[in-house]
Amino acid sequence: MSLTDEAISRIRGLIQSGELPPGARLPSEPQLAAQLGVSRNPLREAVKALVVARVLDVRRGDGTYVTSLEPRLLLEGLGLAVELLRDDTLLETVQVRRMLEPEATALAASMITAERLDEIGEHLAAMRAASDDVEKLNHHDAAFHRAVVRATGNETLSTLLDGISGRTLRMRVWRGTIEAGSSHKTVAEHEAIYNALAAGDARLAQAAALMHIGTTETWLRSVLGDVGGSRAQDGSAGGRRAQDGSAGR
Repeated sequence: MSLTDEAISRIRGLIQSGELPPGARLPSEPQLAAQLGVSRNPLREAVKALVVARVLDVRRGDGTYVTSLEPRLLLEGLGLAVELLRDDTLLETVQVRRMLEPEATALAASMITAERLDEIGEHLAAMRAASDDVEKLNHHDAAFHRAVVRATGNETLSTLLDGISGRTLRMRVWRGTIEAGSSHKTVAEHEAIYNALAAGDARLAQAAALMHIGTTETWLRSVLGDVGGSRAQDGSAGGRRAQDGSAGR
């Protein structure tokens, strides 16, 4: 462990123990360095790293404070990390969504409020109206799912799924562009989810969400399979051409 990593670990220890709770002001740099038993240069680097991670907030002329440590703040960088994943991990991203979102939808069905249900219904209506506009349809598709997950009241879960959805949204736009009739299928699947939420039926809501995401995953697998098969055929054809050329020589 580097000296900077050690300083980060010790500051985290103060936060986790409650000695530096959310909103607390850190001691001055000399005091904190002495308290942690580290030199000031590694301490500065540790503070910089924790500022980037949204654990600390430097207020110029005032000092350095522990942030609220709320899930949405700490997990905000997840979306950026997911965006940077390689294209060959897209299927893995969809699989993670399949593991989390049906459970979240079931939880939402058991505790959804009339206000939240109305919000979800508005996005569904907008999806119906935009069935011929792939970009607009998928904008409301994403908003529909965000509202469903927010209905759980679980901010950590909501933030995690928000981080994943940005990447899968572009895939859904891609599907809507190349697959005939996909928009109408998408609207019908969202109607099934909405109806289950309106009925307060957690199991039905879970099943409807699982079917919806499973349909997307199945489509993606078929597309990736076709792409892989085409590449293999191109490679074989290239190999045959190379062999033919070799024979000609």
